[in-house]
Amino acid sequence: MRMKDVGMGVYILAAVIFFIVPIPAGLLDVLIALNLSVALVILFNSLYCKEVLDMQAFPTMLLFTTIFRISLNVSSTRLILTTGDPGQVVQVFGSFVGGNDLIIGAIIFIVLLIIQFIVINKGSERVSEVTARFTLDAMPGKQMAIDADLNTGAITDKEAQVRRSKIQQESAFFGSMDGATKYVKGDATAGLIITVINLVGGIVMGMMRQGMDINEALSVYSILTIGDGLVSQIPSLLISLSTGILVTKGAKEEGIGDAVLGQLFTSFQVLTMVGIAMIFLGVATPLPVYIFIPFGVLFIAMGARSRRESAVSAIEEETEAAEEEAKEIRKPENVTSLLAVDPIELEFGYGIIPLADVNQGGDLLDRVVMIRRQIALELGTVVPIIRLRDNIQLNPNQYIIKIKGIQVSEGEILFDHYMAMNPGYVEEEITGIPTFEPSFHLPAIWITESQRERAESLGYTVVDAPSIIATHLTEVIRSHIAELLTRQDVQNLINNVKESNSAIVEELVPKLVGVGEIQKVLQNLLEEGISIRDLVSIFETIADHATTTRDTDILTEYVRQTLKRTISAKFFQPNETTSVVTLDPTIEQEIMNSVKQTEQGSYLTLAPDRVKKIMNATEAELTKLENMGKTPIVITSPIVRMYYRKLAQDYFKDIIVISYNEVESNIELQSVGMVTA
Repeated sequence: MRMKDVGMGVYILAAVIFFIVPIPAGLLDVLIALNLSVALVILFNSLYCKEVLDMQAFPTMLLFTTIFRISLNVSSTRLILTTGDPGQVVQVFGSFVGGNDLIIGAIIFIVLLIIQFIVINKGSERVSEVTARFTLDAMPGKQMAIDADLNTGAITDKEAQVRRSKIQQESAFFGSMDGATKYVKGDATAGLIITVINLVGGIVMGMMRQGMDINEALSVYSILTIGDGLVSQIPSLLISLSTGILVTKGAKEEGIGDAVLGQLFTSFQVLTMVGIAMIFLGVATPLPVYIFIPFGVLFIAMGARSRRESAVSAIEEETEAAEEEAKEIRKPENVTSLLAVDPIELEFGYGIIPLADVNQGGDLLDRVVMIRRQIALELGTVVPIIRLRDNIQLNPNQYIIKIKGIQVSEGEILFDHYMAMNPGYVEEEITGIPTFEPSFHLPAIWITESQRERAESLGYTVVDAPSIIATHLTEVIRSHIAELLTRQDVQNLINNVKESNSAIVEELVPKLVGVGEIQKVLQNLLEEGISIRDLVSIFETIADHATTTRDTDILTEYVRQTLKRTISAKFFQPNETTSVVTLDPTIEQEIMNSVKQTEQGSYLTLAPDRVKKIMNATEAELTKLENMGKTPIVITSPIVRMYYRKLAQDYFKDIIVISYNEVESNIELQSVGMVTA
């Protein structure tokens, strides 16, 4: 065991022993001095600690010192009643501090009790109770603020962990302090009762055992009783004062001297007015001139000095700020930091700030967190940190979305309005401000809160402003998620798989393919909206075919066939017949004949006019599907799928190209047309 642990054990054990075993007067003097010194140590630690958590063990200290002090009280009571000699310290406190007078000593003792009971204990108890309640009530809000800062990238995971730990420690500390103040109050009450017992018991013992008359017994034992009471109440008062200092200090992270003196004696106007008032009282009233006028002059001089120091401090701060700015500009790494580009940014005008401000009830930050979780579940990839910024150059209600520093989309909302969209079957129109939904560019109207209930009853789809922004942001991320997947992200995914499936990772990377090639395959899948959550199956498929080809496009096709259950679940309903468009075998053969293989990969050599005819035919067939309200899906043979997809993606944004090998056997398809040119 460490010496500190042994010391704490001896301290508590001694308190228990003192309740049972009588101790001599000399040892009691030593222990009373120790008790007083410990109380002073606690007081000054409480006074000069930077923050309350520096005294996190204070409630436990309070319990230990209280039980030790009461044990000394019991020992001194035993000596007073048995021998009439409780030691020199008790006698000195009774005679010297009490003025060797029963009345004076009693008054001083009563005044100390009143100060401790009425002023310090009662105030500390109330402050502890309120602080504990407010601290516990504020915990959820503080946790949400930390999560919001973490999601926006303002703090790191380590900083968030430290802040969460500090919040938990503060709640535990103030909760303990709420109960610990009861020890202080009980200690003072016990001291008062013990004093009364000492006085009554001492007089009885003096008259019955010592043969004293009542006056002599009252004189001797009252002085000893008052001394014993003072010896216990003064350390108790110091501990009570320490408790009050800690609970009123709150969460300020500065010394108490800086806080008190800095706030009281730094205002030039306040000090000057106090000085003038003191001089006026000294001159215009019978109060002592030689006291009030010097005080007045002193305060005026302090005010003048404070004014000079404030002016000098302001100049120094301005100079230091200018120097720091110049240093930052001269730093070579300053330019390097400017080169960093945030993967995703959401910038908005000042009118949208309330939606992102938690203190104003905004929940946009929470929605950003949900977007990242939604994409992770849907596509199996981690969305980078989404940076939220206000931009005064934008219109108040405008927002823009940037990918890698470049604006890719924008929108505008009306604060305190709702967007109502007609799903197609609502015949009755509702009045409002015409607009377009930013995600899919559908016609909509802005309506007020009072119109919301009526619009919903008519069948309109009604969406609030934060949902509009969140939906728009989600769609932009979905459409750009492939380019947001970096090699580092892929490495993190590989490391995650390695924890539970090390064999496949060790076989695949770097023996068969590199991280960059895996990145290309995953990007190809994400670009067409295919989830990559089943990384084990993806890696196994790549490992199976990487020995014969390292063409990432071909490897992607093999992976897609492995993920046919995922693809079928995404685009087809198992119990419904899905309408699709097929590709003419003649065109498929023509496309394959135009494929040229090189070391860098394959490419098509179709003539531009021929490509145009094929795309026109595709457009005609896809229009049939759209007129039927169906999703535009083209089914091709496996070997031609990726080449036809490359041709079509430049012409049709939402086209879905699937091969026969990517469709589950229980899926029913119906061809409503064939692309022929």
